[in-house]
Amino acid sequence: MDKRQLEAAIAELKMDYISLQGDIEKLESTGHADSVHKAEQRLAAMEVKLAELNKELQRFS
Repeated sequence: MDKRQLEAAIAELKMDYISLQGDIEKLESTGHADSVHKAEQRLAAMEVKLAELNKELQRFS
């Protein structure tokens, strides 16, 4: 990936992360504990991916 592609991937992943956070808040307010747990696991995986992408982006700095 080039720098522009990495930046786009990071931006997209951040948007997905924010959206998922909102979904978790809704699930918590309606008492769907299993779904909240799964969504939190997805958030953790997204955080790992963001760290990887940011590390790769640093190569261009």
